[in-house]
Amino acid sequence: MDRSISARLEQLYAKAASHERLSQDEGCLLLEEGDLHVLAALAHKRRLHLHPEPVVTYIVERNSNYTNACVTYCRFCSCYRRPGHSEVYVLSHEELGRKIAEIVDAGGIQILLQGGHHPDLPLTWYEEMLRFVRREFPMVNVHGFSAPEIEHIAKLESMEVRDVITRLRDAGLGTIPGAGGEMLVDRVRDVIAPLKTTTKDWLGVHRTAHELGMRTTATMMFGHEETLAERVEHMERVRELQDETGGFTAFILWTFQPENTAMWRYPKLESHQYLRTAAVARLYLDNVANLQASWVTQGPRVAEISLRCGVNDMGSTMFEENVVSAAGTTFAMNAEEIERAIRACGFTPQRRNVFYEEVAA
Repeated sequence: MDRSISARLEQLYAKAASHERLSQDEGCLLLEEGDLHVLAALAHKRRLHLHPEPVVTYIVERNSNYTNACVTYCRFCSCYRRPGHSEVYVLSHEELGRKIAEIVDAGGIQILLQGGHHPDLPLTWYEEMLRFVRREFPMVNVHGFSAPEIEHIAKLESMEVRDVITRLRDAGLGTIPGAGGEMLVDRVRDVIAPLKTTTKDWLGVHRTAHELGMRTTATMMFGHEETLAERVEHMERVRELQDETGGFTAFILWTFQPENTAMWRYPKLESHQYLRTAAVARLYLDNVANLQASWVTQGPRVAEISLRCGVNDMGSTMFEENVVSAAGTTFAMNAEEIERAIRACGFTPQRRNVFYEEVAA
């Protein structure tokens, strides 16, 4: 390594250790040239600064897709079906109720409810689904509808996004997930999902939700078309909005799974690259309290290692998962296995709700 780069890295390590805010150029240099062991140690130190208690959290929830019909045809997705395809489905209230009842019986408190961009479902259909869940399962939070889904509904109805979110909230929507963020860089979005919402519009949906008093999460899917600098640019967009609103509860990052997708030629990212990116995310996102592991794409062992790379949350049990599994990745853990993994790393497992508040097991 060039001596000047080595000296610059030492300065950045000291800056990160002092909990000073990193610039985009500094974050990029750490991601490109930083020593993984040093980055992990610094990220773990930052994690303990934010969460000094020896606890790792998780939530018991189910991830259900209410429809697989979609008109955005994202190149990274292998679970959607074009409208009219013989395998298209739309969940009935009865089917959704059975799915939620299963998770409630297992101690679950949340349903992650997302779907494709169906061209024929009106806003009233979504409201009726939410009212059904609120009526039948008042103890369950609906963490639902990504920013692109909300924008899709707004366009179908010729409505403002704010009005759509307000009506969904009033019908029973609790919080909004960060799905659809992929990479908040339009150059990348134009390659992997050209028909999907823009960076500005994704941020706009979350900004509006925060202004309406709702909390949301932010995500990043990486390891495909983007450069390392664009990963940091994505983090910068999240950090800027968090400075403005404070509405993000967590940042969730996972690696693209190329199998069975139109992007199958992209090489699958190795685990050390995931850990490096997670560590830099913890150092860069100094205003987002929680960083979530991606055991769904990385598997339990790598997720355990990430708990020493700045991660403080193991995500959810995900009784059901269709998007990543359709791409060929099939890792699964129940609550007992998640707790076992947490204890193996020397931490105490703690169940939480979507607001990262402690709940009883």
